[in-house]
Amino acid sequence: MAQTGLSASRRFLRGRIRTGLVRSRNSLIPGIQMTVGAVGAYAFAEYVLGHSGPLFAATSALIALGFSRDPRLRRVIEVGLGCTIGIAVGDLLLHWLGAGIWQAAVVLLISILLARFLDSGNIFTTQLALQSLLVVLLPPPAGGPFTRSLDAVVGGVVALLVTVLAPKDPRREPRKDVQKLLHELAEVLRECASALTYSDSTQAWHALVRGRSSQPLVDAMRHSLRASGEVATLAPAYRRHRDELDRLEQSLDYIDLALRNSRVFARRLTSAINHAALTDEATENIADVLQETAAAIDELSLGLAEVHEGARSSHLRSARQELGTIAGRLHPKMLEVERLEGETVVMLFRPLMVDLLEAAGMESREARDILPPL
Repeated sequence: MAQTGLSASRRFLRGRIRTGLVRSRNSLIPGIQMTVGAVGAYAFAEYVLGHSGPLFAATSALIALGFSRDPRLRRVIEVGLGCTIGIAVGDLLLHWLGAGIWQAAVVLLISILLARFLDSGNIFTTQLALQSLLVVLLPPPAGGPFTRSLDAVVGGVVALLVTVLAPKDPRREPRKDVQKLLHELAEVLRECASALTYSDSTQAWHALVRGRSSQPLVDAMRHSLRASGEVATLAPAYRRHRDELDRLEQSLDYIDLALRNSRVFARRLTSAINHAALTDEATENIADVLQETAAAIDELSLGLAEVHEGARSSHLRSARQELGTIAGRLHPKMLEVERLEGETVVMLFRPLMVDLLEAAGMESREARDILPPL
């Protein structure tokens, strides 16, 4: 027993070390950017502006260049405004209330509530509250309390310069995100196919739960697309990729719809399995459709995540062909569906197929026309 536990611990440690090394390797370039930005901002504020210990220049650059998916321009604005307003609020309340512990508590609470009233950004709230607290608890730096605001602006400007002059490829994160998202969608359909094959409504329900759990992936990709669009706009080297990011964003809208429709489909499938609404022939045919659609989604994922335009077009064309072939069979009679509840299952899959065709680059009217008339 002890040896088994030791072996499991070793496997866990090896996995953690492997994951940590991959994460560190992927963070090397952003880490260099953050280091250069923070040290550069500090040096500029100290040696050029003559500020003593300008820590807020370094910290604002670090925050703006951090690993968050939020757009950097927003982070820079949040840091600068939060710092400036926080100092103003702290100075005003200090004049009225005086300095001390209970005054610091009152200032901090008022600052947090004011920040949440003005903006929902977490960084803005943190900066405003922190600055107002420092004004009450610490003596002002040489040059006056608003020296820190200038330091924060310096750090933000340096962060923007680093973004413009040495940006990372803005397409990298959205490509990874779309692969994760489409993988989950394909797995939802594969679980539905397995549930049909084995007449297991519980598995169909698990597919529904998996589909619901995938919504944060959609939100994460929207965040990464927003940040990537900002980089592509600011950085001349990547401005030519703006169109590709726009196409990815459009595809994401259709993938989001397809994912929502997959949840509706899985819920209806659960009911159809419970009520034995499908014949053996219909069950086999629909299961085949689901497996083929999942395979086509894998091809779509390769296309949307592909770096080279030629290979990208080839994968997307192949995905459209595969999806179009499947869509042409989506009629209850073609799938040997007899009962009304079984027909509903097929009917609910048709809009999902249209969404996938549009995500692959097909026009909406053309995608709908592929479906056999009812």
